[in-house]
Amino acid sequence: MAGGKAPRKASSRTPHQFTGIEFQKSKGQHILKNPLVVQSIVQKAGIKSTDVVLEIGPGTGNLTVKLLEAAKKVIAVELDPRMVLELQRRMQGTSYADHLQIIQGDILKTQLPYFDVCVANIPYQISSPIVFKLLSHRPLFRCAVIMFQREFAMRLLAKPGESLYCRLSVNTQLLSRVDHLLKVGKNNFRPPPKVDSSVVRIEPRNPLPPVNLKEWDGLVRLCFSRKNKTLGAIFRQKNVLLLLENNYKTYQALQAVSEPSAGQTADVNMLADDAEEGDDAIDTGTAAMDTDVPEDDLVLKGKEGLAKVKELALQVLKANDFEDKRSSKLQQDDFLRLLAVFNEQGIHFA
Repeated sequence: MAGGKAPRKASSRTPHQFTGIEFQKSKGQHILKNPLVVQSIVQKAGIKSTDVVLEIGPGTGNLTVKLLEAAKKVIAVELDPRMVLELQRRMQGTSYADHLQIIQGDILKTQLPYFDVCVANIPYQISSPIVFKLLSHRPLFRCAVIMFQREFAMRLLAKPGESLYCRLSVNTQLLSRVDHLLKVGKNNFRPPPKVDSSVVRIEPRNPLPPVNLKEWDGLVRLCFSRKNKTLGAIFRQKNVLLLLENNYKTYQALQAVSEPSAGQTADVNMLADDAEEGDDAIDTGTAAMDTDVPEDDLVLKGKEGLAKVKELALQVLKANDFEDKRSSKLQQDDFLRLLAVFNEQGIHFA
């Protein structure tokens, strides 16, 4: 065990095993029951004796107990009041009680305190928002060791050319290093879910890449709207050209007053998937800019405006050898370079 500290011993009694609560599958309540898997997760998290550990969804506390043996403190965030009560009862009268803080509430609505390591078993339906909530947390934590449904985990890890490579893959890997730790079969849970799970390690990048996240997400969202089409085909679509036209004129208007900030900071949470497959529809509304530029100044008129933007976009793609490439095959550095050359020519995505 890291940190050289002997496991903390229960002072008066051993935390009892859980019985009697009906689990709600609709809320993703599948309790990890295999002690060998629990121990493996704790070991792979590399917890030190001085660490504060954030546990999301502790349930009845099987993992919580092992975390308390290794860490200085565990902060457990649990939505279900029944589970909170069970966890309190389980720790009552033991030496663990003074080292456990329980926060009852929705993790997505909870302001997280300081922590060094996060350990969690997360419901599939909120996996993406939680990943980006964690990656937006400051100060940066050392790592998160999280159990996801296996397909979601594979999307986090997917590389260019793989079938599951998507916007989620690109955005997560921009902000963090992701490694697969172990596969966990469905029979290790009570009640067993319909699919297997995987445990992954997420380590935030420090420092973060110097990129405007609004611009980045606008480009990546657009590219993955049709990830198997060539970029040349995507940038010939009318709805894409309408979006770029609006942004092009907006930035021209702003530059007439003051130069827009290339280092603009955006909320990391905006990168979370809002579609199950991770490939999103294109928003053809006006650019998301905090400005009062009159509507007539935002849009170039008619076919002339679209033709101008189309010609400029295709020139950028051809000049940089991107026209015949597909988003599904592009590396992280390719997207960064593509965004840079588009911005240099006045084409923006936010």
